[in-house]
Order: sequence, then structure tokens, then C-alpha cells
Amino acid sequence: MSEEISYLTEEGLNKLKDELDRLVNVERGNISRQIAEARDKGDLSENAEYDAAKEAQGLLEMKISKLQEIVRNARVLDPSQISTDAVQILNKVKLKNVKTGSTMEYTIVAETEANLKEKKISVNTPIAKGLLGRKVGDVVEIEVPNGIVTFEILNISI
Repeated sequence: MSEEISYLTEEGLNKLKDELDRLVNVERGNISRQIAEARDKGDLSENAEYDAAKEAQGLLEMKISKLQEIVRNARVLDPSQISTDAVQILNKVKLKNVKTGSTMEYTIVAETEANLKEKKISVNTPIAKGLLGRKVGDVVEIEVPNGIVTFEILNISI
């Protein structure tokens, strides 16, 4: 597996740890019970419930492994150490769509913390990638799924 570092907030890391704990201590037991119940029903070679439970177990173990890797390689970001001189992770960026004049504000976060309803976009999105390193007043053309959009950076805050 790759040893990719994930930059998270303290809150984001705690959410991942809680999810990992739930998967290991609750879901793993549920799947084991499903496998045992299916096994008790007889011939495993023709037992669809057993096959489904084993597949679910494999998917769960894969998810647990991925979360363990993210937690193991996580680096917690301290908001007090984040600069607003140029756009970076944990910055709140106010943008103006040059063509339409509409404004929007997003906080750039780690992929695992992204939530569009909360206006938190992943650092891996085209918009965030196009903004990283830019400063207030910069005009940036960013390719998004429906074409190229030109944004002006109005403000960078924490």
C-alpha cells in the first residue's frame, strides 16, 4: 500500500477514528454472525447467503484497512499555523465567477472531510487544485466538468 500522507483537522481525524472503531467493534461482529448463520444452513457450495456474507466481509476488511492507513499516515493541521497569504488547505476562499458575477465561498479540506453541503471541498478537486498557491486578486481559469470557469479570488481566510 502507498504511504500517502493525509492532512486532516483534529475534528476530521476524530471522525475517522470513530468510524474505524465502529467498523472494527460493531460491523465486524455483525458480519461474523451473518457468516455463522449462513454456514449453519448447510451446503456452502450452493449457499448464496454465505457467499454474500463472505463478500461483505471482504469489502469491510478492505475499508478497515484503508481507514487504518489514513489514520496511521494522518498529519493534524493546526489552524493557527495556516497562512492566508496564498491559498492552501484549511483556507476559506471567497471567489467571484468573472462571467456571471456570482460569488461563492469554500473551505479547502482533506478528501475525507469534504462535504459540499458545508461548503468544504476536497483539496483534490479541480477547483481547489486550481486555487492552491494563488493570492487575493488573482484571476484563475479552472477546467471543471462543464467547461472552463474564470474565478477572481476575493478573500482568503481561516
